[in-house]
Amino acid sequence: MPSLLLWLHIGFAIFTIGPVTAATMSAPRAIRTKNVPALQFIQRLTRIYSLGSLGVFVFGLVLGIVLGDGLLGRWYMTASMTLFIVAAVMLVIIDRDLRTAVQALSSESADDDAKVQNGRIAAISGLLSVIWLVILFLMVVPE
Repeated sequence: MPSLLLWLHIGFAIFTIGPVTAATMSAPRAIRTKNVPALQFIQRLTRIYSLGSLGVFVFGLVLGIVLGDGLLGRWYMTASMTLFIVAAVMLVIIDRDLRTAVQALSSESADDDAKVQNGRIAAISGLLSVIWLVILFLMVVPE
């Protein structure tokens, strides 16, 4: 059972965290070029993979419970779970900004070119990538 949970945890990490990071990192270019269909696709991808990435957290938490031995109480596990929750909140913010950018670029008004959302998405997605790397480090190099 623990090996299946570990495989599911790693599988969800590979197949959801990577794509959601790539999608959020490509959004600023779609905003700059005012490519609304691509931006809509990126928003949909971000939402789907963000929801899928919750599987990483769920299977990691269940794995920690199954393995026992106070594993979830260790500092690096607590730090990783906290960073994951912060990353999930950041993904919600990115999704909101993507929705706003799609609305702004789809409108007839030439005044709003979604520059605010472009900068915020670029900054948050860069920080999100760093958070994923820190979590990976904490999972690979414990104590």
